[in-house]
Amino acid sequence: MDPNAAERARWNDDAWTKVWPKREVLTDSVTPVLLEALELRPGERVLDVGCGGGNATIAAALQVQPGGSAVGADISEALLVLARARLVGNSWATFQRADMQVDQVGAGGFDVVMSQFGVMFFDEPVVAFANIAQHVRPGGRLGFACWQAMDRNPWFVGSVLAPFVAAPAPPAPGKSATGPFALGDPDHVRQILGEARFTAIRVDLHAHDVDVPESAVVDDAQLAFMGVGADAMDDARKAVASKMERFATGDGMRRFPLAFQIVTARV
Repeated sequence: MDPNAAERARWNDDAWTKVWPKREVLTDSVTPVLLEALELRPGERVLDVGCGGGNATIAAALQVQPGGSAVGADISEALLVLARARLVGNSWATFQRADMQVDQVGAGGFDVVMSQFGVMFFDEPVVAFANIAQHVRPGGRLGFACWQAMDRNPWFVGSVLAPFVAAPAPPAPGKSATGPFALGDPDHVRQILGEARFTAIRVDLHAHDVDVPESAVVDDAQLAFMGVGADAMDDARKAVASKMERFATGDGMRRFPLAFQIVTARV
């Protein structure tokens, strides 16, 4: 079976990627927290794993000036097109299509490997992080943001959609489940990184509220992508609307509590 076959299809689905800028307003609120944890310094070379639309990559590239650079790697060509369009003359960031579970980016030797919600989608996570470790110079750093457990992120609509979508198939032999909350257990994260030969592993829990449009979390495109059929769409919308009521603010936005963790380690 090809590595990350399901995720390759998912992140190259036009219906998913064309609405991606709506989703970013949620995750971009975490970028300052991640960058602070990375402690980037001028002149450093940075690799951003699962860079998506590239906002965090570009922010990191600016922080390592003068003399530094950042490379964003992602399996989605559509999101890389978006990322490249955002460079606007920034020559310190570049983007490359790569699956960091198996692919090589340049000659390696990066001072820092980072990721903002991009490392939860490896179907062989130990293999993936071992490959990532090979990209870091001795003594270099890893830092990434991932979600805490689903029950700590009540904005996620998966639970209310369960009656309207097919149950996910179990992972194939030798594979692991992927998805937003695949690294939600800090002990599981430590085990994976330890097996991949990382050291000085630290998991810091964070939480903050963010005011965003409801479409940052869910809209009809998201429902369809999660498997809601046309015949169940009206009922699914009602279930989601009921869940979203608790997050309403007076100005028509939604205030979502985000529970995430910043993981740091060394090679």
